[in-house]
This record gives sequence, structure tokens and C-alpha cells, in this order.
Amino acid sequence: MKRLAIGIAIFLTATASMFAQADLQPLAVVKLNKSETITLKQLKARASFMEMQYKTYGMDKKLTVDERKQLLDSLIQEKLIAQDAAKSNMVITDSQVDAAFLNVMSQQLGSQVTEAQLTEIIKNQTGLSLDAWILQNTGMSYADFKGYLKNQLIAQQYVAIKKQAELQTVAATDDEIRKAYDLNKSSFVWNDMTKVFLVMVPKNNDSVAARATCADMRKQYVADKSKEATFKTSQDNGKKYAALDLFVQKSAAQAQQLRWTYDYLLTLFSRENGFVSDIIETENDFQFYVVQAKYSAKMLGLSDSIQPESNVTVYEYIKRQLTQQKQAQFLSQAAIEMAKSLDTDANVERKKTGADLTKALSW
Repeated sequence: MKRLAIGIAIFLTATASMFAQADLQPLAVVKLNKSETITLKQLKARASFMEMQYKTYGMDKKLTVDERKQLLDSLIQEKLIAQDAAKSNMVITDSQVDAAFLNVMSQQLGSQVTEAQLTEIIKNQTGLSLDAWILQNTGMSYADFKGYLKNQLIAQQYVAIKKQAELQTVAATDDEIRKAYDLNKSSFVWNDMTKVFLVMVPKNNDSVAARATCADMRKQYVADKSKEATFKTSQDNGKKYAALDLFVQKSAAQAQQLRWTYDYLLTLFSRENGFVSDIIETENDFQFYVVQAKYSAKMLGLSDSIQPESNVTVYEYIKRQLTQQKQAQFLSQAAIEMAKSLDTDANVERKKTGADLTKALSW
């Protein structure tokens, strides 16, 4: 019996090894400026990313073989543009990629955050590390996702430079802006909101120390309100704690994000400006908040501010969004055309074609 179990283990190990080797098989080599291989594993990761994007729109869709072939062409085009940009001495730094990543995440959260603050928020809301959360939501590792973002930045900036004159003429018209508002009028609303200054101190396996730190910060704030600015700008912000302004909406989803009960969230909206909460314990941290301002729900017109304390009107917001969409479409098409002109036998060696490619992409 033992001999059989060992045999099965060896078989499973060998099978896993064969699958791993299959994933490493090259599909294409891009060699415009240097030699870069696109493997089946890389294509699978990008396909997983695309399928997860469909899920965000409520579509449980698997890419077909033809769509995977198109995706492979997109990966080849992406590398051709990146290599052509490198040939022209264009450089995108890691700090630029990090800034782009945090900008995307901050827009989703509604406030600017550091990577450490983002890590803490994700841990509070999902219980996952940043790496695990990125993998769960994109199908790519954190490093691969950063690499994807870098290539997107290179393509955007390089093509924008090449097509600068044409790009400047692409903008949303007044008619397009007003039509977009009319079609989406119901989405331009303010829920009841309260702006708070929020401090969160993670437990990090030492609840006693975390509570003491949070209590001390609260004591400092009560004694001296200027400590708010100090807490926000301190080098410890995002490392040992998170201190930030936050617009809290009156909703069950908001309560869940903060790990508060809905009843506790409702008490926030009964507090007056300047109110300092007691220490709040959640599963992962200790918190306290300070009520700074309150805003009532209302429908927004084109001349209203898109959000409290913003100088951007709904009209300007729609104009920016539509213009960005039109410019993104223009740049995307320009990048495709540029990549096609670079896609020659001298620059790209396709390792799998015809029936062989179809077989490789039929996973």
C-alpha cells in the first residue's frame, strides 16, 4: 500500500511539472530593441485579468481561443511600443508607477492615501494583504500588476508625445457634456455625508500597545487641535498608524468598510462639528474620529460642486471625464496603428502559429 501511495505522489509531481513546463513555452519573441519572450504563462495571467474585469461588470465570461489570440497580439503590441519608447530613451521610473497605482486606488477610495494606508484599509475591509488582494482582483501578482501599469504609462506617454498635435484637438463638446448629464442625472447626487478626521492604529498582534498609542494620540489632539496637521504629515503616518480626512456616507456599505455597526454609523450623523469620539475597537485596529463638517443629501445640477469642498463643478467633471475617454480612445487607436507598423518579421518572431497556436491556447 505504501509503495502505491509513493507511486501516486511521484505521478502527481511529474504531472504538475509537465503543466509548469507547458506554461513556460514561448509564444512569441519581441526583439525590436532587446529580446523579450512572451510565454503561455504570461498570456494566461493577462487573460485571467481580463476575465476578472468582466466580472466587475457582472459578466461571468471566459475568453475564447480567438479572443486569446487577439490578447496575444495586444501583448506583442504592448512590448513593441515599450521597446520603441526605450529606443527613443523614454524612461518611466518606479516612483511614477507607484504614483499612478496610488492615484487609481485613491480615486476608488475617495481620498489620497499612501501605500501603507492602502494596505491598512484593505486589511481592515477584507482581511487580506495588499499582495493577496491584488492577486484576487487582477489575477496578477503585485509585481506583475506594477509591470502592466508601467507598460500602460509608457504607451500613453510615448504615443501622446508622437501624436501631441492631434491629441490637443480631441475634447468633449458642450452638446456631449449635456447629453451625458441628462443620461446619468440620477447618479449625480450627494448622499448624507459627514467629513471626519479619522485615526486608525493597527493591532499588529499587540492590542495593548495599539490601544495605548491610539489613546495617546486622542489625548494629544484633545489638548491641541493643531496636532491634526502633525499627525497627517508625520513620517509615521502610513507606517505606524493612518491619519486622514474621510467623507463618510450614511450607508450600510460605508459602515461595513469602516467595520462599524450600522447603528454606530448612525450615531456619527447625530454628532455636532468638533465632536471627538471615544476609542473604537474593530477586528484589526483601534480608531477615533473627529467630526469636521456635515452635508445633506441633494441632487446635483451642472453648476454644483461634484463633491463637498471641491472647486470642480459637475459640468467640468463630466467634461474632464469625456475628454479623457475620447483622448484614451484616440491614443489607443494610435498605439495600435503604431504597433502594427512595427510588427515585422525582423522585430517579432512568432513561435506558435496556425494549428499549433490554437492548440496551445485551448486550455
